[in-house]
Amino acid sequence: MTTFMDENFLLTNETAIDLYHNYAKTMPIIDYHCHISPKEIFDNKQFKNITDAWLYGDHYKWRAMRSVGVDERYITGDSSDYEKFMAWAQTMPKLLGNPLYHWTHLELQRYFQVYEVLSEKTAPAIWEKVNSLLAGEGFRVRDIIRKSNVKAICTTDDPTDSLEYHLKLKDCVDFEVKVYPAFRPDKALGIDKEGFKDWLGKLAQVSEVTIETYSEFLAALKKRLDFFHAVGGRVADHALDYVPFQETSETEVREIFAKALQGQAISFEEEQKFRTHTLQFLGQKYTELGWTMQLHINAYRNNNSRMLKLLGPDTGFDSVNDSKVAYPLSRLLDSLEAQNALPKTILYSLNPNDFYGLATLMGCFQGSGIAGKIQLGAAWWFIDHKEGMLEQMKTLANLGALGTFVGMLTDSRSFLSYTRHEYFRRILCQMLGVWVENGEAPKDRELLGTYVENISFKNAKEYFGMKF
Repeated sequence: MTTFMDENFLLTNETAIDLYHNYAKTMPIIDYHCHISPKEIFDNKQFKNITDAWLYGDHYKWRAMRSVGVDERYITGDSSDYEKFMAWAQTMPKLLGNPLYHWTHLELQRYFQVYEVLSEKTAPAIWEKVNSLLAGEGFRVRDIIRKSNVKAICTTDDPTDSLEYHLKLKDCVDFEVKVYPAFRPDKALGIDKEGFKDWLGKLAQVSEVTIETYSEFLAALKKRLDFFHAVGGRVADHALDYVPFQETSETEVREIFAKALQGQAISFEEEQKFRTHTLQFLGQKYTELGWTMQLHINAYRNNNSRMLKLLGPDTGFDSVNDSKVAYPLSRLLDSLEAQNALPKTILYSLNPNDFYGLATLMGCFQGSGIAGKIQLGAAWWFIDHKEGMLEQMKTLANLGALGTFVGMLTDSRSFLSYTRHEYFRRILCQMLGVWVENGEAPKDRELLGTYVENISFKNAKEYFGMKF
């Protein structure tokens, strides 16, 4: 019988074992999409305890705890950190088959050399051991990043962000890992959202551009893009409630923008026109700067209105959406391609039913001398489990070029989440090993090793053009 999560965890054949231990394991990490705090990196935060490191802000774990009936007091409420940790430990035995079960134990093993299975029974001793390590030297945020062999991190940053801590980290002589901003202009597209005018005021202030017209709004966005670029930004990221596309003109969008500034109601058609034209403008600028555009599609956010009022967004009440993607995304990409202004683009959907649509659509816009210019994004959020990762990679292999894939990301708020790259790499090696065992791929160690190294790290380094 195989030992639980031993050194060959998820690897069931000779080829997979060889590929993981001799090619994947030592490859560095580029975490090109995450939600960690650049301030905490600069401050080199020392965690109070494992709850601070593990459970503060981790809505993945919060959802699981709610699913097994844990009272909210022990999740986001006023209970002690020890009580919250115990609530997580009591949740664990009910999560077999959930990736959180594997991630939790990978993090315990890799960072703290804890090989016991977490449960209510083992939790007190694990609490003491892990907290004693966290209180000592070698377990601050920067230490964890270094131990994880991370070379570059892309955080998620609003266009109005000062990038204060990115600038400080850029000049930091005692920390070699690159921390780059990623441009996240969701609020720039949210003409229909409450607070849009207030956000415009912030944009005007930081860009030093008076925003009274749509042209001035675009000028302010361009200034912020140039600023992000100067700080090292090479990636933009959009969370799209839906993929907008409506034919329009700049004259029409100017009128829509003016209506919004005057406090007039905006129709859904007008909203789509504004979003379409602004996305087209941004896409053109990304191309000019040599950036990559990431589109995160089909998340349905804040389903539980009562809990939204109590806790705010990003607290574990989101789900998979099923909005139509193929037609509007095709038209949006084509509108940029027609002007020779389509940037490198990564297409993610939270709904795996979209994989074939995205994978065939991206094949229509490849080329330009860039390997994998349009990417089928890694399995993300609700689908970054074993089956989701396999489905994403097999879809890419069936319909595109797996060898050009830029690999995994954490999409996390936790500094202990880099083990998700290990999880992904083990699954990749196992998939390739199975293909070899079945005679579907040649037993060519050099070829397979190249695949693993490229997908784990080298493709991303080349694709994003990051300097280390």
